[in-house]
Amino acid sequence: MTATRTSMIRRIALSLIVVAMLPATSTASFAYSSEAAQMCTDDAFKLCASEIPSIPKITACMRSNRTKLSTGCRAVMDRDLAAEKAHKVAAQ
Repeated sequence: MTATRTSMIRRIALSLIVVAMLPATSTASFAYSSEAAQMCTDDAFKLCASEIPSIPKITACMRSNRTKLSTGCRAVMDRDLAAEKAHKVAAQ
């Protein structure tokens, strides 16, 4: 694969991860999502490449492979999930 093609694929995947990690519309969630994209791109390629470009499938794959995620990615995803749960509880 050429460097240009690899770079383009990484940018597309990074964009998908950012969108997949956006829980609601909070600015705090956006900050985590940027971090999640940075921390989880390699994990997404390694563990969930077959699910690209389906955002729901990437998200489900990353969650189901939680134990295989890098430490940084797992920490960011755990924070995002906790924020999402807190948002749902507050909305009730």
